[in-house]
Amino acid sequence: MPRRPRVFVSGAVYHVYCRVARGEPVFSEAREAAALVGVIRGVAREHGLSVLAWCVMATHYHLAVRVGRIPLWRSMRLIQGRFARSYNRRQGLLGPFWQGRYKAIVVPDQSYLQQLIAYIHLNPVTAKVVSDPARYRWSGHRELLGRVAEPLVDVHEALVLFGRKRSAARRVYVRMLRGERQAEWIGQRPGRLPWWRGSQEPDEPIALVEGKPRIDALGASTVPQRARWGVDEYLARACKVHGLELSELSGRRKDATTVRLRELLTLIGLEVDGLRVKDLAEGMRMNPGSASRVLARAAEREREDRTFHEQRLALEERLAKLDASDPRSRR
Repeated sequence: MPRRPRVFVSGAVYHVYCRVARGEPVFSEAREAAALVGVIRGVAREHGLSVLAWCVMATHYHLAVRVGRIPLWRSMRLIQGRFARSYNRRQGLLGPFWQGRYKAIVVPDQSYLQQLIAYIHLNPVTAKVVSDPARYRWSGHRELLGRVAEPLVDVHEALVLFGRKRSAARRVYVRMLRGERQAEWIGQRPGRLPWWRGSQEPDEPIALVEGKPRIDALGASTVPQRARWGVDEYLARACKVHGLELSELSGRRKDATTVRLRELLTLIGLEVDGLRVKDLAEGMRMNPGSASRVLARAAEREREDRTFHEQRLALEERLAKLDASDPRSRR
């Protein structure tokens, strides 16, 4: 049976967790816990993830992350894939490291997010590893207390959930941890937590009203979702918008305008139209490795170059308008 597609909400906060295969206590070794944290730190920087809470236990990890425009699945695939490959290489092993794919759910509001942060940072306490979360090295708790020089947590964004002044927010956070220790859901498995209950199928696709403008989780308006064209139709429409021939887009031209357009189309094709990098590469007469590098450059520009971001939005809107004029889009 095929897996359900992940629902991605730009700007949303997710609770993410995953276990090691066979329940092996791999992360009880400080070297492996540090390696996983290093991988998370690197991908967070590359993809613009904002980590609000984290904890690495002997057999599993928990994250609370706010995503940007890059889908969560891409970030998690990198995190879990990079660590698994490096671990297997160090240990001379083959086969899967993780117990299946990660589990994730959108956290619906601030009160649940506060509870999630408490839940994650109290994991070592409820597991009876330590009596004080500040004595556990592999979590974001000490980072929120200001005791770590290079935190993984986005301390400002996490603390602002508890107050507007840093010292006052820390006091509220610590009081909440003390209070939540007695909550009935502390220590429960993720599926029984308040922000998971009532959502038995968190990966179910969300039905959208066709053609209706939407507001994303950051409060920004989004263009209507386009019809899902194949890669050839997608590229043909993009060329029409720019007054190009497909041969110009897929040729060996390396002028700045054409290179930028390839980057935009690769990023939009993957994230908006759900096309595969392999198919986009074939459509633009590139090898898959080159297309992956184009995508990586586009993702970096999306994070760091405001002009590129504005060009992306403008191109999405022009493509959406072109689709709206096609009778096949209104079926």
